[in-house]
Amino acid sequence: MCDLMPTSQPAEKIGKMKKLRRTLSESFRSIAFKKEDSGFDEICVTKMSTRSCQGTDSVIKPLDTIPEDKKVRVQRTQSGFDPFEKPASQVKRVHSENNACINAKGSSAGKESPKLRRHSSPSSPTSPKFGKADSYEKLEKLGEGSYATVYKGKSKVNGKLVALKVIRLQEEEGTPFTAIREASLLKGLKHSNIVLLHDIIHTKETLTLVFEYVHTDLCQYMDRHPGGLHPDNVKLFLFQLLRGLSYIHQRYILHRDLKPQNLLISDTGELKLADFGLARAKSIPSHTYSNEVVTLWYRPPDVLLGSTDYSTCLDMWGVGCIFIEMIQGVAAFPGMKDIQDQLERIFLVLGTPSEDTWPSVSSLPHFKPDRFTVYSAKKLRQAWNKLGYVDHAEELASRFLQCFPKNRLSAQAALNQEYFSNLPPRLWELQDMSSIFTVPNVKLQTESGDSIQVCARRNSHGKASSGSKH
Repeated sequence: MCDLMPTSQPAEKIGKMKKLRRTLSESFRSIAFKKEDSGFDEICVTKMSTRSCQGTDSVIKPLDTIPEDKKVRVQRTQSGFDPFEKPASQVKRVHSENNACINAKGSSAGKESPKLRRHSSPSSPTSPKFGKADSYEKLEKLGEGSYATVYKGKSKVNGKLVALKVIRLQEEEGTPFTAIREASLLKGLKHSNIVLLHDIIHTKETLTLVFEYVHTDLCQYMDRHPGGLHPDNVKLFLFQLLRGLSYIHQRYILHRDLKPQNLLISDTGELKLADFGLARAKSIPSHTYSNEVVTLWYRPPDVLLGSTDYSTCLDMWGVGCIFIEMIQGVAAFPGMKDIQDQLERIFLVLGTPSEDTWPSVSSLPHFKPDRFTVYSAKKLRQAWNKLGYVDHAEELASRFLQCFPKNRLSAQAALNQEYFSNLPPRLWELQDMSSIFTVPNVKLQTESGDSIQVCARRNSHGKASSGSKH
């Protein structure tokens, strides 16, 4: 079950918010990261995509149990709208697809040029350094959004590929709060299934976030394999997604923008949560959040109906939508018109809510019973037949796709569901920074037309998994 956020309190004046934005913008000039002796932290990237993809909940400690030192005080307007973020209706939805990559291996190893070694020598007064714009070479433009452009680049410090998210700064507005959030949150997150920020470069005109480069994301991966992914690969992707979410939810952080473009896929199949521009620390007492979060297709019904009292349930709905999309090969609820159309598509499958099935639904701002056709709930396999071909898939999906937020399964609880019972037990014993692919025989299955090197995976009972797709 989820713990909902309490109602909002009176906010401060907008003028103070602008002053705070300018102050925080200036603070970036003094940002410095502690560097490891090896010289390069793992991290991740954001590249831009134009495909429109669209997340919901997990169990976390109630707010009254959150340690005092974890609580953060934030100023807000009287309406409860968060002035730190841009409403989805005002954002040009050229979605970011984050890019991250596995450390370079093989042919590149041991071939560092004398020139590169000279540049990276700490004894050289002209050697490239972290935090400096001239330490990175732009190779090509990956995409452009409403306030940032992403480039593929190369580090002059160690020669590794990077992704450079260049955020344009306006003198009057200062640093966008989405950028401040992303940098501050990623700085403290260290997990194999979460993008890790490598460097920050701040100039008068731009703020550049440097991530390690990765060649694709789940949205592109599914586009290359239409009709649904191999069931074993779906299981490994979902396990990694839940692993990453469990990690951030335990730290009172909501992602708030789960969609396939924001899930990076490495060449070995490692999945990483990326693009934390809309993420929030949830441990803010006595405040609500904006309901203009999460791309429409992945937005839960409570948020669509105007609720601003939500917790990790927000992310877990998105998990259910992505799970079905990986199995079925099509988006679960692809609304084509507006919020009304999106809700109709959800209620057609899950049933139109009432006070009996969803306590207090009638108190939500946009819930007007006469506006919705009354539907009865269906079995999920009636809407998405491939759920019936995979053991326990329909049961797990139904635990995510609950209209009543408190009924949604948490990320941590989902990892212990029967659906994952045939995976090697060692997966549950891994350290945060250990990839699931460090466990023997855990590899992606071959997808039709896939260039990724894969081999058959054996389950915990020693039986080889089938190589055929359902």
